[in-house]
Amino acid sequence: MNPENRERPSPWKRLSLLGGERSRYAVLARSLSAAAGGGLLYWASPPRELWWLAPVALAVLALVVRGRRARAGFGYGFVFGLAYMLPLLGWLLDFLGGQFGPWPWLGVGLVEALFLGIAGAGMARAGTLRLAPVWQSAVFVTAELLRSALPFGGFPWGRLAFTQTGGALLPLASVGGTALVGFGVALTGTALAELVRRLTRLVRSRRSPTGDAGRARPLRGLSVPAAGTLLPVVLGLAVAPTVGTAPESGTARVAVVQGNAPNVGLDLLYRDRQLHANHVRAARELVADVEAGRVARPDLVVLPEQVGSWGPERRDPALRDVVESLGVPVVVGGLATNSTGELSNRIVRWGPGEGAGEEYVKQHLVPFAEKIPMRSVAGAVSPFVRRFDRDMVSGDEPGVLNAGPVRLGVGICYDVAYDDVFRGAARAGANLFAVPTNNAWYGRSEMSYQQLAMSRLRAVEHGRSMLVAATSGVSAVVRPDGSVAQRTDLFTADALVAEVPLRTSTPPATSIGEYVTWAVAALGVLAVVLSTLRGRRARRGG
Repeated sequence: MNPENRERPSPWKRLSLLGGERSRYAVLARSLSAAAGGGLLYWASPPRELWWLAPVALAVLALVVRGRRARAGFGYGFVFGLAYMLPLLGWLLDFLGGQFGPWPWLGVGLVEALFLGIAGAGMARAGTLRLAPVWQSAVFVTAELLRSALPFGGFPWGRLAFTQTGGALLPLASVGGTALVGFGVALTGTALAELVRRLTRLVRSRRSPTGDAGRARPLRGLSVPAAGTLLPVVLGLAVAPTVGTAPESGTARVAVVQGNAPNVGLDLLYRDRQLHANHVRAARELVADVEAGRVARPDLVVLPEQVGSWGPERRDPALRDVVESLGVPVVVGGLATNSTGELSNRIVRWGPGEGAGEEYVKQHLVPFAEKIPMRSVAGAVSPFVRRFDRDMVSGDEPGVLNAGPVRLGVGICYDVAYDDVFRGAARAGANLFAVPTNNAWYGRSEMSYQQLAMSRLRAVEHGRSMLVAATSGVSAVVRPDGSVAQRTDLFTADALVAEVPLRTSTPPATSIGEYVTWAVAALGVLAVVLSTLRGRRARRGG
């Protein structure tokens, strides 16, 4: 066929093709921006102290989804989530990658990113409402709450609040807990996005030949988003002086013992005796230092999770010898069975002259490790199926142990990610917190630092010092204002001895934190409902 006789596309068709190409480039640009926003949120996370990047990340996401349909918002939120969650959870590769490859890491990252996709869809809808930043912030935090509960008990890792342990917004935890801190981060970011959008529109209108109306428009249209950007930071700075750190019922000298563990990943499943021996040895070194006068005798000693392994009679001669030598209570984590054969992850208080005493049973069990859904197929992604032939049982009571002058509020490892554990302990009268944990599974990854950030937030949330006792690090003594007084390095045997304040008063978050959470969640649901109704009315009107 002669090329000259080929039918040429009409001008309208050429414009349509050009518009489609531009649309594809726009989708690609927005996707790359969403990925960049997720990357920024990762860089805002521990061990880095770049808390101010978290609002910027939310601003990027808000700009990307603004004016988009919910379906597109879901896609961009999902991309944002992948760029955030996959590097954040890189420690799963250290944990499982050697035997199971990247699939568990990818699976968890994909599931968590789906919830951020839901956040993106809700933010896209809520962007049509008046005071959109407020609604969008509530939607994002509501999606975080969803993924903290679903599936299989949820996975709260990487909530916005946990990026703020070094920032101006951290004091908000004492007022409204993690939900208020997360809402503050999101509001700062979404309001910043609205401010940028309005400034851009104003600049364009002033440059336009027909922009006289824009020139006459007062700048007060910028005041609301500017206020939204600054308000959470100002409130955080205003609340900071009220975060109490002074002793209210005296002080206690505490020791945190880190006995170390081999960096062998999954093989640690079968090193119970070595963990026990390492920590008994480190505790005996503490005894020697006390008896030689090199270290003042503590009032309380805390050892990590998974140090002991006990039957119903709770026998542990080596540990009992340490307790008798020290003459003070020792709090130890371990696996225990009761008289009916039920297995649990517990903290046991050992006292001189009495042996094993009060206990706490872990409330939030790790899915596919301590509780194994779909056990018949879970072996493809979990080595714990072979290690434990039955699920552990969870507790439902706050952990408060009487240990000398201390009423010690306790949680175990994963517990610290959830709001209810230390809130319950504070309400039950704990004047000091401790979280025994075993992070040796995760090598030299960022996991231990991420968990330490959660402990720091809990300290501020309830106005208590927090003792972090880890098998291989990072162990730490955290002050009630979230600052770290002492800490250990990874994979070193060490002991921390410190004087800590015992506090009896509680900040507002202890009493009203759960109601703040419900209020933010209700606001997020309402945003979706109102924006959906508005969209339906607009379609009917069209």
